[in-house]
Amino acid sequence: MGRSLQAQDTTVQLSLKDAIDLGIKNSKQLKNSRARIDEAVGAVQEAKDKRLPDVKLSGSYLRVNNPNISMKSNSNGNSGGSGSSSNEIDVSSAMYGMANVSYPVYTGQRTQYGIESAKYLEQATRLDADHDREAVVLNTVNAWINLYKSKAAVDLVKENLEQSRKRDADFANLEKNGIIARNDLLKVQLQTSNIELSLLDAENNRDLANVNMNLLLGLPERATLVLDSNSLAAPADPLPVADYEQQALQSRKDIQALALRGKAAATGIKSVKGEYYPSVALSGGYIALDVPGFMSVTNAVNIGVGVQYSLSSLWKTKAKLAQAKAREQQVLANEELLGDNVRLQVNQAYQSYLLSRKKIHVYAVAIDQAAENYKITKNKQENNLVTTTDLLDADVAQLQAKLNYAFAKADAVAAYNKLLQVTGALAR
Repeated sequence: MGRSLQAQDTTVQLSLKDAIDLGIKNSKQLKNSRARIDEAVGAVQEAKDKRLPDVKLSGSYLRVNNPNISMKSNSNGNSGGSGSSSNEIDVSSAMYGMANVSYPVYTGQRTQYGIESAKYLEQATRLDADHDREAVVLNTVNAWINLYKSKAAVDLVKENLEQSRKRDADFANLEKNGIIARNDLLKVQLQTSNIELSLLDAENNRDLANVNMNLLLGLPERATLVLDSNSLAAPADPLPVADYEQQALQSRKDIQALALRGKAAATGIKSVKGEYYPSVALSGGYIALDVPGFMSVTNAVNIGVGVQYSLSSLWKTKAKLAQAKAREQQVLANEELLGDNVRLQVNQAYQSYLLSRKKIHVYAVAIDQAAENYKITKNKQENNLVTTTDLLDADVAQLQAKLNYAFAKADAVAAYNKLLQVTGALAR
């Protein structure tokens, strides 16, 4: 993509491929998609982290009042009698520290299913990003074509305005020599004024389309875009519509993403069922205690196996399981609905593409017909066989035919790219 500076404005040479590359690079929608992927990756790591041991450290230093603590002990005398003695202990502070480690051994496979579900959702999120990417590409293509059409309209109206001004000069000479009435001169001059107004509208539309394209591509807002019309290649001949439907059902990223969400929902059911089983974990710990003037405990290490089972899961898990199954059914229903929508989208895009190709041929013939009609009408007008109004109508018809043909070629490219997008084949 070439760039140069002209005066204080930036002029950018922009092909359709350049526009697509910039659109993908600077798309705010795709930045959001990448953030969702990062979030999904984090969710997978979070699920994996549940396999790691839990380590907890705690400790306290306590200041206490002067409690009455009495240690009593029994003592036997020589006479066989019994007695007791007590020692008063002064305690004003206490310290303790604890370390606990718990390593999950068995959790009813909930951890494993959680990791599996998170991975499915991560893959689905990546496919969503690919689907968003195709939408961005299509949006960029449509914006480029819209700008192309607006520039083509300006060029054609300018060309028509130049011809109209020449006609004004010819009619002015004819009126000056008394060959035509002044009313005819005023008609052609009014036509020129109308074309000038049309040019102002066309230029305004072009400038707005230019700004929109700059914002879409992340270019300077006032940059002037010079489009490479050679990149507007003629689209390929269409295949049978059944081929596009089959390709869409196999290649559409949103269909694949929904299938992965179905797998995640099925895995979620298995994870909920895991709550019916007990949890087993290895545990270990260390305790240290110091009560000045009273007692001190060090090197108190423990290790063992812990089993936990919640009896309430027998009746509480039923509701969770019903919800998980309902989520799976929702995904399955959405898959069927999406399949129908995809078929409809493919057929709509296919028919639009066929129509746009037919319009190109019709408007190509219309240009020749309009040119011939203007030539004949002009000859008749010069021989006073038709009115000046007829001549001006023929001129308008000729301009409209040229505009229709230019727009039809651009619309065919847009329709073809739309067909590729709905079939999941718009990979750039």
